[in-house]
Amino acid sequence: MTEPAKARTLYDKIWDAHVVADDDGESILYIDLHLLHEVTSPQAFAALAASGRTVRRPERALALSDHNVPTEGQAAGASGVADEAARAQLMALEINADRFGIQRFAMGDPRNGIVHVVGPEQGRSQPGMTIVCGDSHTSTHGAFGALAFGIGTSEVEHVLATQTIRQRKSRNMQIVVDGMLAPHVSAKDLALHLLRAVGVDGATGHVIEYAGPAIRALSMEARMTLCNLSIEMGARAGLVAPDETSFAYLEGRASVSSGDGWGRALARWRALATDAGAAFDRELRVDAADVVPMVSWGTNPSQVAGIGEFVPDPSDLSDLDARASAERALAYMGLSPGQPIAGERLDRVFIGSCTNSRIEDLRVAAAVVRGRCVAPHIRAMVVPGSGLVKRQAEAEGLDVIFTAAGFDWREPGCSLCVGMNPDRLAPGERCASTSNRNFENRQGRGGRTHLMSPALAAASAIAGAIASPEMLD
Repeated sequence: MTEPAKARTLYDKIWDAHVVADDDGESILYIDLHLLHEVTSPQAFAALAASGRTVRRPERALALSDHNVPTEGQAAGASGVADEAARAQLMALEINADRFGIQRFAMGDPRNGIVHVVGPEQGRSQPGMTIVCGDSHTSTHGAFGALAFGIGTSEVEHVLATQTIRQRKSRNMQIVVDGMLAPHVSAKDLALHLLRAVGVDGATGHVIEYAGPAIRALSMEARMTLCNLSIEMGARAGLVAPDETSFAYLEGRASVSSGDGWGRALARWRALATDAGAAFDRELRVDAADVVPMVSWGTNPSQVAGIGEFVPDPSDLSDLDARASAERALAYMGLSPGQPIAGERLDRVFIGSCTNSRIEDLRVAAAVVRGRCVAPHIRAMVVPGSGLVKRQAEAEGLDVIFTAAGFDWREPGCSLCVGMNPDRLAPGERCASTSNRNFENRQGRGGRTHLMSPALAAASAIAGAIASPEMLD
């Protein structure tokens, strides 16, 4: 008598379908999509060339310029970039992609942009895939029900040469969000809320599957925001099971099958959902009603407070390591225990990054600033995630709304999120940012970053201090 098949999670199913071989507790996984950018690929390509090897499956790769690109003057191309090191990396990517037959979108091409925006936009990121990139926020693509994770430079070389990677399987973790998020609460707020609950290492060794009614109600863009921040919880990846929302987003995109191929794809994708009775190694349930607009006060993404709350007092923390971390964070950020987080004066506002630079994010921010003006002392900027997002926003008149309010309207790229291009904070400048990390010196040496949603960032630009849209009325 045949034993019934063991119930499997979404992660289990993707993993099992991609194992080529097992070896001493690790597995060799086949990789469906390899996303490349200019910062972590030059050394990998150089090593390939030195060993006389070629790229195993160039059609399974996509090369984009995002980290080092200036957000102005992109029509001049890589050769027009002023910084010598950045220019060299950008030009190396162009040369290597062309040499090895990898599709690339150059600076100025409307299809170019942040790698984690462009992959989904082009339909290259699909359910059931394994996706890697030399960038930690590759977890973004898990929003489609794909196993997506960041890799190091030596692994980039390995994937280029073999189309595989060695991995040890992670444990399964499920986060269920019951109920519905309030209308003014976003996926960014949910992610920061979870980070406060779990901590920056609370999901280490796990792949998270997000589930529950609040998750199913999220748009694809909101799911990407949530999965993007999974890595900040220590998780290897974050996943959302594909459903009708996913399929509607993908249908008709450039790299997605049509006709009979679309029907076959849907059948495969629907079978990916976690089986009833599948076991998770760890489970967490959250009530969506408890989630409020969130703002970071410290120097890691778990050090956050609700917009109506106060900066915590480190002396209230019993854990000595947590207390020391909070004390250092407050000293760096120039904040005092017990002060309200709202009302803290700002110098800069940044709306962009692979977390919050999609058209939905820009629409939310534009709705807040429409008919208002940025505070006189604030320098505010909006950086679309891709040329196509920029084009769509301009077609909808969002650029006019932003510029009329006093925002700089920029060209696509990682921009102020990463501080590897001309967009940087000056020492001591305080910035409201829709990005994903608030580490010391992340956005510029001595810069102070407050993570928040596009709605809060837009409101803060108008108020000149940390604020929510409701505080503007």
